[in-house]
Amino acid sequence: MLKKYNTYLPKEFSAYIEPFLGGGAMFVWSYQKNPDALFVLNDINEGIMSIYNSIRNDVENFTKYMDDMSSQYMPLNKEDRKKFYYDLREEHAFKYSKWGKTQEAAVLYFLMKTCFNGIWQVNKNTNNRFGTPSGLLNQKKQVYDKANVLKWNKALQKCLLLNESFEKTARYCGKDAYVFLDPPYRGTFTHYGTDFDDKLQESVISFMNSSNSKGAYVMLSNRDIGDNFFEDRKGQHELVYFNVTYTAGRRKRNQDGTHSAKKAREVLIIAK
Repeated sequence: MLKKYNTYLPKEFSAYIEPFLGGGAMFVWSYQKNPDALFVLNDINEGIMSIYNSIRNDVENFTKYMDDMSSQYMPLNKEDRKKFYYDLREEHAFKYSKWGKTQEAAVLYFLMKTCFNGIWQVNKNTNNRFGTPSGLLNQKKQVYDKANVLKWNKALQKCLLLNESFEKTARYCGKDAYVFLDPPYRGTFTHYGTDFDDKLQESVISFMNSSNSKGAYVMLSNRDIGDNFFEDRKGQHELVYFNVTYTAGRRKRNQDGTHSAKKAREVLIIAK
């Protein structure tokens, strides 16, 4: 989506705030645009933030754990890789107390690199912890990109990492700040460990408005499901729509039980 957003991205900013960090794609863009900015990265998901904290603060041990798991996994055939994945997911769900923080974060990262399309799900049968099914398990050369992790280690040294509700990042949203809001999409299949209903979507819009009133440049991304939810709440802000194709997470179920890519429409709200 970054290519589609390009026209609407800010030319300059002195601070970058991302209250729903997730995979951090917009942070990467912002860091490349202005590595000297103040970066405030937040996500309420403790597991995801533990990965970022471990990469920033303990990258040597983090990559050692990743390398150890990778060396066990890579020689296996597909059936044995599947067993390795589900055994490891079971440990992460029920036996994680035996690990230190860095090892627990590395195990979660390994699971996310080998699960179905990197999607985050929380299941009851995995102790309400990470429960996404395995992916194709067809890695040829490596499970993860170590050089990329080391680049993240360097970039994260400049960041304030938070594990709070998104509203608490408001104290950093001021003049010349770029705020990117990417909450769980309306009608999403992915479960992030919290029920993000329309009441919370309303609170994100309020957050956008208050941040914009302080002089911040704010972008809010979401899914348009055709009920004018965002159109009715746009105020003076600009709405831009993008036609997209979902190949994972929100795929269309066919009559024969198979799944195929699903056409959808996403919306970007820009508050300048």
